[in-house]
Amino acid sequence: MLFFKWEFLVFMAVVLPGFYALRRTRFWIPWLLAASYIFYARWNPYYLLLVIYSTALDYLLVTLMDHCPRTRGISPPPGLAREARHAEDDLQSKLGLSRNPGEDSQRRLLPYTNEARDSVLNGALLISLGLAATLIGGAAFGPSSLRPTFIVFSVLVLLMALGAWQASRRVWLFISIVNNLTLLLFFKYARFVEQNLNQLFASLHASFRLHDPSSLMPHGFAYLLPVGISFFTFQSMSYTIDFYLAKVARERNILRFATFVCFFPQLMAGPIERARQMLPQFQQAPPFRLQNLTDGASLFLGGLFKKVAIANYLGIYVERVYGTPTNYSAPTLALATVAFAWQIYADFSGYTDMARGLARMMGFHLVINFNHPYLSSGLGEFWTRWHISLSTWFRDYLYIPLGGNRRGTLATYRNLLIVFVVSGIWHGAAWTYVIWGLLHAIGIMLTRELERSQFYRERIPKIAKQIGVFAFVCFAWIFFRASSLSDAGLIIGRIFSSLWTSPQVPALMLAIILAVWLYQWMCESGLRQMLRFGPLRVAIAASMMIYLSLCATGGGAFIYFQF
Repeated sequence: MLFFKWEFLVFMAVVLPGFYALRRTRFWIPWLLAASYIFYARWNPYYLLLVIYSTALDYLLVTLMDHCPRTRGISPPPGLAREARHAEDDLQSKLGLSRNPGEDSQRRLLPYTNEARDSVLNGALLISLGLAATLIGGAAFGPSSLRPTFIVFSVLVLLMALGAWQASRRVWLFISIVNNLTLLLFFKYARFVEQNLNQLFASLHASFRLHDPSSLMPHGFAYLLPVGISFFTFQSMSYTIDFYLAKVARERNILRFATFVCFFPQLMAGPIERARQMLPQFQQAPPFRLQNLTDGASLFLGGLFKKVAIANYLGIYVERVYGTPTNYSAPTLALATVAFAWQIYADFSGYTDMARGLARMMGFHLVINFNHPYLSSGLGEFWTRWHISLSTWFRDYLYIPLGGNRRGTLATYRNLLIVFVVSGIWHGAAWTYVIWGLLHAIGIMLTRELERSQFYRERIPKIAKQIGVFAFVCFAWIFFRASSLSDAGLIIGRIFSSLWTSPQVPALMLAIILAVWLYQWMCESGLRQMLRFGPLRVAIAASMMIYLSLCATGGGAFIYFQF
């Protein structure tokens, strides 16, 4: 269900009034959860089971983790639990929320007593062993199409038995991470791995071949990439990690937690929310404010314009050129690369603006995911402005655990290399994405010290730095957009070696790119106060609506749905 289709308008015409009508009752969370599940099921009802499974397992794992004692070496630093409580209280105060009567978040961050812990974990141990025996029996004697599923789940349940036996928080955390990453790796990368390994075996003249991953799917399930899996798995997994580190309290209401995992505005393509930012907002229905409705509608309209009027239009040119790059000369290929840079920005930031607008209409606040990234003066700054929720996720859960910048220059560069290569792989199962991530890693490593120097900050004109960063980012986008490494090599070769003749330059496309850049420049200049002038804002909104009504092009799904 796409935000810019009539079907979604009908969906919101039911969901929004229903939410307003139920927000003073206890049914508003079930209403949001049901709406979110229906929203996802419209894509594929079978894969809704995947969302429910991931949600239920992480909720259960954190519940069991809460019944295990904290051991030496994994206890939170002094004052961390207090800071988590104060941060949660501060957020609730800003959002106009109140804590449930008698609720003690400090107590919720601590494990239960030994008696309660033992009874719960003992029950989990017995259930896990019984379920494991059943699954192993199914793997041995059940239908052949289900045996791989039985084997995988028997291993998972045996690990849960181990966690209950040892009363180990680390085991529960390990299960959550392995489960979420296994789902992601299987659905997103299994075929990529199978094809590359089979090519390697063939080159070595080995007779062994891996089967296509579709053969491992249960009957009735097709092997395809579940929309949004990269987003909801990261979101759910961050909750278990943060609870393990005592950065967030355990959510005791499974419906509330399920709504956090699959909240429909940001379910498909983010932003990737953190439990400590979103769960407090689901503790109590936000009060109705007309400003939330108008601000949300404004955000949604801006995002809709980005997607339908800008991204879809630029996509026509980009698809034509990148679809058959052998037919075009250097200037056309270069212009198509610049057009793609703005297309993917307008497409993805348009989605997140619409997601934030939908959430704001209901009184919820999602994090900002893009902040004029093409105005960055350095590559490091670019990654603080582009896909902010993913960048901070990799920073907090990969870069910092690897050691960050605390273990010397070589270790810092190693960690940066790992993070950006993983970021490239996260975006897609193809070598082009790996090269894209590697290019950004090299760029960051080569410019990191330069960008910190006084000479770079004070002597080089800002516009020159911005052009340099944008040029590098566009160069890397070639690998991101190209269908193959050979296509990327051909495009780069023609841009840098062919004669710049016979350009095919749509004037309207250049005008759109220039207008977007100029608007963003005004937003970060002294003229930004002018953009807050009420009549001007109304005129801009009216112009966008007229353009959408008369001139907007059609288009398919958002680009990031494939990631």
